[in-house]
Amino acid sequence: MGLKYYKNLDGIRAIAALMVIFFHFFHNYQLEPGLGFLKKISTFGQTGVDLFFVLSGFLITRILFYSKDKKNYFINFYWKRTLRIFPLYYLFLIIFYFGLPLIGVIDYHGFDQQFYYYIYLQNFALTFNWSNAFGPNHYWSLAVEEHFYLFWPLLVYFTTKKALSKIVYFIIVFALLLRLYMVYNGLGVFYFTFTRFDALALGALLAILELKNIFEPKYLTKFLIAMFAVALPTAFILVKYSGDGNYLVQSFKFLLLSLFYFNLIGVVLCLQPTNIINKILTNNFFSYTGKISFGLYVYHPMLILILSKYFITGYIIADLLILTTLTYLIASVSFYGFESHFLKLKKFYS
Repeated sequence: MGLKYYKNLDGIRAIAALMVIFFHFFHNYQLEPGLGFLKKISTFGQTGVDLFFVLSGFLITRILFYSKDKKNYFINFYWKRTLRIFPLYYLFLIIFYFGLPLIGVIDYHGFDQQFYYYIYLQNFALTFNWSNAFGPNHYWSLAVEEHFYLFWPLLVYFTTKKALSKIVYFIIVFALLLRLYMVYNGLGVFYFTFTRFDALALGALLAILELKNIFEPKYLTKFLIAMFAVALPTAFILVKYSGDGNYLVQSFKFLLLSLFYFNLIGVVLCLQPTNIINKILTNNFFSYTGKISFGLYVYHPMLILILSKYFITGYIIADLLILTTLTYLIASVSFYGFESHFLKLKKFYS
């Protein structure tokens, strides 16, 4: 029996990508007096990355569970991830480092400043303020996921599911304690791999729960109650303490966000196929957006840079529409004209 495909999760992936786009747009946009509340609201969009992490932890872990007893477990997994991530990842780095300086959007930076981005250590550079590192800031999350892809297949392969559950809980506690320690000592925790792994671990916990047939309509109420219980303190923290250096807030907010999205995905997985939310998440718009979401995430900050330098109308709705349209266009061209050629090769590692 094949691995069940959740089409509605394409819609969740789409929402996560759109959240990040809206956050970066409003975060960089010069808002008129009286519209500052939009920047405050857009803070929620930044949490789309946390949603990506929980979703990735779930999807990757269930794939690993399914293929654990199959031939070429490690080769198949690593090559499939390589074909999905590396081509676009490195193509955009070339565009960023060599294309954008040509049109005057950024200054040229030498290889010594690019180096950490080529080897997925940019989030370490951002965390510890390595002065010679320069690159697309949003790539930090791709480094976190790549680090997860490196070691998680080993744990899934060499441990039992019961032992893996204990490892998941250990990661959650460890990440929280590490955030407490780092924030107390004046270190940033936003970009660092080991302070963000609890979101991916919670996603893995969803995959473990799936094996216990938890995602059925009878469990929907429990996930809903848990989601709203977490939502209230999480929303309060994001609104009241956005950008605040409060010790406990900075340490606990990522765990609260991850728990919220853990339960949100649980709710979605428990819904009946005929539920109106499922119908929305599986409509053509969200399905297509989910398909090209990697490109949407990768390209949109570059377009914000270009548009803010050369083409700002001054009308917020028009500028947002222009950004969104161009992002969809370029992500679509990238997917069908570039990424899909590599994705077709994944059939050799099934």
